[in-house]
Amino acid sequence: MTTTPAPDTFLAGNGLPARWAGRERFVVLETGFGLGHNFLAFWQAWQLDPQRCRQLVFVSLEAQPPTRAELARAHAGSALASLVQTLLAAWPPLTPNLHAIDFAAGQVRLLLALGDPARLLRELVLQADAFCIDGPAAASNTRIVKTLGRRAALGATAVASGAVGEMRAALTTAGFQLEAQTGHAGRHDITCARYQPRHTLPAAPPQPRRREAIVVGAGLAGAAVAHGLVDEGWQVSVLDRQAAPAAETSGNAGGLFHGTVHGDDGLHARLLRTAALHTQRVLQPLIASGAVPGQLQGLLRLETRPLAEMQALIQHQHLSADWVQALDRQAASAAAGVPLPGAAWFYPGGGWVSPPALVAHWLRDVRFIGGCDVQTLQAAGDGDRDDWQLRNSAGALLAQAPVVVLANAGDAARLLGADWPLQRLRGQISGWAGAATPLLLPLAGDGYALPLPGGGLLCGASSHADDDNAEVRDSDHRDNFERLQRLTGLRPPADGSRWTGRVGWRIAADDRLPIAGPVPLAQGGPRRDQARLWPRWPGLFVCTALGGRGITLAPLLGRLVAAQVAGSPLPLEQDLVDAIDPVRWRVRAARRGLLQA
Repeated sequence: MTTTPAPDTFLAGNGLPARWAGRERFVVLETGFGLGHNFLAFWQAWQLDPQRCRQLVFVSLEAQPPTRAELARAHAGSALASLVQTLLAAWPPLTPNLHAIDFAAGQVRLLLALGDPARLLRELVLQADAFCIDGPAAASNTRIVKTLGRRAALGATAVASGAVGEMRAALTTAGFQLEAQTGHAGRHDITCARYQPRHTLPAAPPQPRRREAIVVGAGLAGAAVAHGLVDEGWQVSVLDRQAAPAAETSGNAGGLFHGTVHGDDGLHARLLRTAALHTQRVLQPLIASGAVPGQLQGLLRLETRPLAEMQALIQHQHLSADWVQALDRQAASAAAGVPLPGAAWFYPGGGWVSPPALVAHWLRDVRFIGGCDVQTLQAAGDGDRDDWQLRNSAGALLAQAPVVVLANAGDAARLLGADWPLQRLRGQISGWAGAATPLLLPLAGDGYALPLPGGGLLCGASSHADDDNAEVRDSDHRDNFERLQRLTGLRPPADGSRWTGRVGWRIAADDRLPIAGPVPLAQGGPRRDQARLWPRWPGLFVCTALGGRGITLAPLLGRLVAAQVAGSPLPLEQDLVDAIDPVRWRVRAARRGLLQA
């Protein structure tokens, strides 16, 4: 019978902490989170090391994650009590997806992959510097180990336990060379190895020599990307055609964030679940501290299907109650504070937030330049400065940097000459201020409603394609208030002069998914049927088409694009990254044989 090695064995066997000294980032991949002993030990070692890397990223797979209560019992009386309490406070709902959890202001990042380890390992996008291979199911582990070379940086180390003969063969198959177990005398169930394959895959594109980036667009998408890049250690400038940030659609007084439940748990549901959980983690401390106005006490989404069918979906997809619950009409009405027309999904981590305040918070550490109407984008090619240049209508240079991220809604397609199938939708919100409302929680369904601080309510939103009218219209107010009455039974003040409203435009793609990632070359290469193999413009990225889900999606997409720029592990599975890739329509055409050479 094998015994689980102490965390110090994995640290020492991977040459730590010496190997991460002075590095920008060090990535550890663990095949089984268990009760978190290895993660806590690595975190403590990093915390105590004055020569530590700037950021430690710890990626861990787990098929049967512990509950918060199980974690607390396992670490009762731990010498690492402060770290344990911090981990417990951040422990996520146990949903099957990636959970990117930041500690130490983002300098320690836990990327927790919950679900089938074999599937998730195939979907991880990263290059690990060290591996911790542990777990009782040795045969299962060896099958996983054989694929680790695809996730290994050259020279990565590995420490493995259990089924030594099979494990060593699996490591060798994966491109690792076995090493003497220095410092582990007597531990015959431990294998140490280093990744030195006979044949190496093409190297990743080199990082720019200057960690400087320009983000075009100061709405939710652009601010989220800028904030993500700052967290990655980059210097960021944000350009916007308006004089102030969040001056267009992201200027609404409030907006909702929540996930969704679909019968097949397909791409949309998985993306929105991961995004909503990430947004909850990002917003919880900001709302709790008063840094941004909002509410994070749950959100109700009305449902037309029978309650029994809702409950069956939750059971079939193994969705935890701290992620979503199915409430009958009576329970949903009690939670809302108003009589509702039917059953509802309750998302305990959903809520609302002020987009302008959130944008302002994200832009605190960047250089904002307003009044910049970017009309052209071109490569500089100026000697050793392979920058992108942004110019106005007169041809004057506005800014240049080795990396540009276009987060300026539909204008991104114009600057790139992209033929994405986009729709521009006019939306008007309505509401009133100063009058108390019995509505307790934000509510979504056919329209939405949210209670504002200090009394008042916001509802909406209308949706009209090919409509450029910027004036607030009484007809749209009436439509919004009729939906509000159907949702809640509430009516606006009779005095129309107290009504408030605002107009903005949303950009949405035909498949209702956002567009985020590196900008592809027009023609592609020999494998044009695979988004991940399509060649890209170096240093050029996009984040747009968030549609009506801007608050839910922006924090995760900002983190994703920043990780793609910086070369750090991605917070999304590869199939979801492919699903929102800017090149996806060309890939679909190539698979149907419709893309010409």
